[in-house]
Amino acid sequence: MLVVAVACVLAATVQAFYLPGMAPKNYKKGQAVELLVNALSSQDTVNILVLPYDFYYDQLHYCEPEGGKKAQSENLGSMLFGDRFYDSRFDVKMLTNEKCKVLCKDPIVMPAKDAVFVNDLVKEKYALNWVIDQLPIAKVTTDKKTGKEYYNLGFDLGYYSMEKKKAYLNNFYDIHIEYNSIGDGNYRVVGAFVYPHSIEDAKDCVFNPDVAPLELSEKQETKFVYAYSVTWKVYIKLYFVRWEKYLTLTASSEPRIHWFSLINSVVIVLFLSGMVGMILIRALHKDIMRYNQMDSQEDPQEDFGWKLVHGDVFRTPIHGIFLSVLVGSGAQTFVMTCMTLMFAIMGFLSPSSRGSLSTIMIVFYVLFGSIAGYVSARIYKMFGGQSWKKNVMLSAFMFPGIIFLIFIILNFFLVGAKSSGAVPFLTILMLFSLWILISAPLCFVGAYFGFKAPKIEYPVRVNQIPRQIPEQLFYLKPLVVVLMGGILPFGAIFIELYFIMNSIWFHKVYYVFGFLFLVFLILIITCSEVAVLLCYFHLCAEVIALWWKSFFTSGASAFYFYVYGIVYYFTKLKYEQFTSSVLYFGWTAVMAFGLFSLTGTIGFVACFLFVHRIYGSIKVD
Repeated sequence: MLVVAVACVLAATVQAFYLPGMAPKNYKKGQAVELLVNALSSQDTVNILVLPYDFYYDQLHYCEPEGGKKAQSENLGSMLFGDRFYDSRFDVKMLTNEKCKVLCKDPIVMPAKDAVFVNDLVKEKYALNWVIDQLPIAKVTTDKKTGKEYYNLGFDLGYYSMEKKKAYLNNFYDIHIEYNSIGDGNYRVVGAFVYPHSIEDAKDCVFNPDVAPLELSEKQETKFVYAYSVTWKVYIKLYFVRWEKYLTLTASSEPRIHWFSLINSVVIVLFLSGMVGMILIRALHKDIMRYNQMDSQEDPQEDFGWKLVHGDVFRTPIHGIFLSVLVGSGAQTFVMTCMTLMFAIMGFLSPSSRGSLSTIMIVFYVLFGSIAGYVSARIYKMFGGQSWKKNVMLSAFMFPGIIFLIFIILNFFLVGAKSSGAVPFLTILMLFSLWILISAPLCFVGAYFGFKAPKIEYPVRVNQIPRQIPEQLFYLKPLVVVLMGGILPFGAIFIELYFIMNSIWFHKVYYVFGFLFLVFLILIITCSEVAVLLCYFHLCAEVIALWWKSFFTSGASAFYFYVYGIVYYFTKLKYEQFTSSVLYFGWTAVMAFGLFSLTGTIGFVACFLFVHRIYGSIKVD
């Protein structure tokens, strides 16, 4: 019933996704092939923090189809990422070539004020994003090193001449569509790309170096026309691998760096595993045997080492309710991440279904609200907390509430900038409904079963009077421990993180989920081992305040992630627009907050299981 409820809420915007290469569409000769237009985005490799604009934005003056533009159904993730698909006036039919066809009935009249706006977009390297048969219409690019052709998503709105210091608008589109025949008069689209041209008089569709390009005057009105040609080419390529050239940039062009990322992470894990192995096999095993031998002797001897703090190590931490809520939210994020990666590895997230990855992440996060409630309730009950109503409400509303508040604030900036990336009110209302009507009730249900479950018992009794903590060495100070502990988990992921950041901010397709899954496993192991190591060092130094430290030790990787985001911003991006900068740092903060909750939970659970196990292995009076 819950799945049905989610499907009903998403029905207005979510379209079904399919396995890559599955559910192909067959066309007959002469049958219409719909060409959809999406929002314009920048392809500038430097100044990429620019806002998207609708294809039919008033100042762009693209002519709408007869009867007006019609918005296409989009999934939730696609809407959040700024995709806005509409139908178009392009008349494309299977195997029907078109030569020099004028797009609009009447010539375009571009006022000087709008010409300034369009020229600025050309200078910022904005690109047109079209889709045909769920394939992005691309620009063919050749790799200078390998000579291999690959497709860049989108194609240039125009070009800027550095010599003449002028911007020229592309107003003629030479569209090439690749197809193959499957027999019985059926055909399938397997590729599409465009050669855009700027022609002052596009009616004749003559483009060569002697033809004057289209320059939009910034002092007076400019009249011109849009025109296009369509050429169909037979291509011996299976429909199921038609995304190959689109994925070349991420899956094939830099495989060595992905392997280096994986090897780098494995080395860190082996180093930590060696240290943990030495502690568990040599030091810890000897300690447990020695403590148990001492208890069997007739002459009692004074405790020493980590056994000294057995009566204080399980003491309830200050603000335990907030720690339990963070651990519950981290458990929800962890399960959501695992399920999303599993779906991605199995191929359920096709790149042809734009936004499917973020959509399924949201759906899983909503459905796993019960995980947050259950884990938070059990941890809080273990701490001996009495304010169970407060715990339940915080579990349901604290973490998602912070994310939703940041999202609303950032969306106001987009609305103020009149960007197509602004999320519509109905979509915001839908997200709010998913949270309040599904996620929160599931959290309440999970909390109910969590409080009904037996209390997690400690292996030793907690002393009523806390022991005095001795003077700590400088490397065991909380700030030093947290900063040291966050380096290694971040070091295990930072190379792969570069590709993820490029995918998000450079609008590239990320599809190497196999590498990502392995790196995620390594992150789990690294966070666990770092938490166990520092937990053991603290116990040996008679430091008993472990629970918050174990959470912050692994969670500190989020701090380094945000620092990396700042470095990435100043080294890779050009910061000219204030709104774009606010969006970048806002969404980076959201990602860092999620990573903090995820890695902190891993560290807390690893430290708790380690402490519970070692104190359950010794005899205590």
